[in-house]
Amino acid sequence: MFARLLKHFAFVCVLGVCFFAAKNDANAACVWKVSGPNGHTIYLGGSMHGLQSTDYPLPAAYNRAFDLSSRIIFEDDSKGLTPGQLKKLLKSSEYPKNDSLKNHLDPRVYDYLRRLFAATSNTPEAQWSRLKPWALLMGLMATGTNSLGVEVYLTQRARANRKPIEGLESSREHLEIITGMTDRQAELALLASFAQATPGTDKSKSVLDQWRAGNAEALARDLRESYHDLPSFYQRLIVDRNRNWIPKIERYLNGRETCFVVVGAGHIGGPDGVMAMLKARGYGFEQM
Repeated sequence: MFARLLKHFAFVCVLGVCFFAAKNDANAACVWKVSGPNGHTIYLGGSMHGLQSTDYPLPAAYNRAFDLSSRIIFEDDSKGLTPGQLKKLLKSSEYPKNDSLKNHLDPRVYDYLRRLFAATSNTPEAQWSRLKPWALLMGLMATGTNSLGVEVYLTQRARANRKPIEGLESSREHLEIITGMTDRQAELALLASFAQATPGTDKSKSVLDQWRAGNAEALARDLRESYHDLPSFYQRLIVDRNRNWIPKIERYLNGRETCFVVVGAGHIGGPDGVMAMLKARGYGFEQM
């Protein structure tokens, strides 16, 4: 089960959000033209990783930024893991035969998982009872992605137009955001995922509407609030990665090519977002 989920895994923010809108009219989108002191520009886009066919076409700004760029940059590269790395990851996702998940979770959390799998996929307990909490979290978060996400669409266009694709993180670095968590950290993140899935609290439609309209600040507020009780996970998922990306994005800004940098939109906004960090370094933004 885990191997099947891993094959399609692209790590996502639970809410796709954007922030710091320079304008917020009917034509605004989560795409910005970023200008440096030397006059060079790149484009920065916020992605939604899971979309439906009815969500297309994308806002026109995505195709404009793509057409004006010669290189596409995503969160992680498209190379994936080597067979040896994948084998090692799959092995590390399970407890030894003399141990099980039940020994590492609060009994109430384990019972919820049992009922969740029975209700949603009718998956026998034996198929997941030895998985570590981070492996379950990875699987649950992978359900937020699909073949119609922004990255998939732009990847298809890039390949058709022979535009190079790069990543701000290697596949290994990308996965370590989750695989490096302790059992306790992953358990708390699982609880947060359960809470967001509770009937009456799903904000997916609102998030999508706000993303499409470029209503950035409201979405950034939603994201911060969703992790209010889990600040260490928010730090790991959003803030730390943003800081690691800034030097790489600046190299693109100082390079000769025009690049379209596309990351989960939750990384763009807020006081610790990519946009705020670049603004503090003197870069200008124009929302498209």
